[in-house]
Amino acid sequence: MKAFTALAATELRLLFRDPASLFFMMAFPLMLLVLKRGDSGAVPGYVAMIVAIGGMGALPGIVASYRERKVLKRLAATPISPVLLLGAQLVAQVAAGLAGSVLLVVAAITVFGAEAPGNVLMLAVAFLLCSVMVCSLGFVIAAVVRNTRGASLIGMLVMFPMIFLAGAAVPRTALPDSLRRIGDFLPLTPGVEALGDAWSGTAAVFPLLILAGIIVAATAVAAALFRWE
Repeated sequence: MKAFTALAATELRLLFRDPASLFFMMAFPLMLLVLKRGDSGAVPGYVAMIVAIGGMGALPGIVASYRERKVLKRLAATPISPVLLLGAQLVAQVAAGLAGSVLLVVAAITVFGAEAPGNVLMLAVAFLLCSVMVCSLGFVIAAVVRNTRGASLIGMLVMFPMIFLAGAAVPRTALPDSLRRIGDFLPLTPGVEALGDAWSGTAAVFPLLILAGIIVAATAVAAALFRWE
C-alpha cells in the first residue's frame, strides 16, 4: 500500500507539472463557465468534460509512453508490479479530475451564485463512476495503439467529438436530431446524465448502472488486449 500511495502521488505531481493538463482540466472549464455567465446547468457537463480530458485525452499517451520506454517491462522484474503503476495512474487521473471539478463547482457557487448540488452523495458516486469509466476507455486506447503519439492522437480524436455530442460542452438540446441520436450511444452521455441528475437533486440509478457496465466491459477488453511491451 505504501508503494502504491507513493506511485500515485508521483503520477499526480507529474500531471500537475504538465501545462496542457493544468490548462484544460483547471482553467478551460472556468473560462467556459464565465462565457456561460455562471449557468449552474452547465456545471455537470463541464465536470464530465474535465474527467474526459484526463481519462481519454491524457491517459492513453501516458500509458503508451511507459510501454514504449520499457518502463512497464522493467517494473515487471521488480517487486513493484506494473499493474500498480497503471492503478496509480488511474488514481492520479481521478484525483486531478476531482481537483478541477471542485475548483469549478466552488467558483460557480461563490462567484456566480449558482445553486449548490441537490444530492451531494449521488454527485460523488456519479463523478467516481464517470471518472473510472473514461479512464477504462483510455486504457483500451492505450492497449490497442502501441506508440505514444498514436495513442495521444486517437485519444483526442475520440474525446473531442464525444464531449460535444454527449452534452458535456454544449447541451444536447442544442444539437440537431441526427447528432443527438449519435450522442445517445456514446459512453459519456450517461455520465453527463448522472451528474446532471445528481446536481438537480434526483437519484436516477439507470445511468449509473450503464456507467458500471461500461467500466466492466472496457476493463475486460483492456486486460485482454494490453501488452507490457
